Amino acid sequence: MLSSSLPGTASLIAPDDIAHVIQVALAPAFLLSALATLLNVFSTRLGRVADKVDSAAAALRTAGPAEAAGLSRQLAFLRRRSFVLDGAVVLACTAGVMTGIAVLTLFVGALRDAATASVLFACFGVALVCTVAALAAFLVEILLAGRGIRDAVDRQQVHASDRGADARP
Repeated sequence: MLSSSLPGTASLIAPDDIAHVIQVALAPAFLLSALATLLNVFSTRLGRVADKVDSAAAALRTAGPAEAAGLSRQLAFLRRRSFVLDGAVVLACTAGVMTGIAVLTLFVGALRDAATASVLFACFGVALVCTVAALAAFLVEILLAGRGIRDAVDRQQVHASDRGADARP
């Protein structure tokens, strides 16, 4: 893969070789694009769950004991949904991170024998590292959002059970 100017000595990687490595490395871009779309869907779904938690919590403030029990069941269901969405986000982010690491490994592996790293290598390598870091940051944020939803559900369920106990003769 290395071109040489003298027999037995390696010089810089040929531009055709660099182009081939980039072509192979960019093939997973379609997978990353699909994963990004999935993460967008998961994030939207989690937002809808949060909106429903807020709505149920608001209704719970004025609910009677029978209605409070139904709202408590709804909050428990929304809590389960948020856990499932967290799992989906973790899996999608893990897939994205592993895809990025695989591409980075392929790219570094193909260029590891080069005497001098090219600007292309640096730019592409930084782009891959930033992509992996962005996925990791997104994963942390969505997990924090899911935890916030579950905390709100827990508070509302305690409130509902307190209201049910107060309404009993």
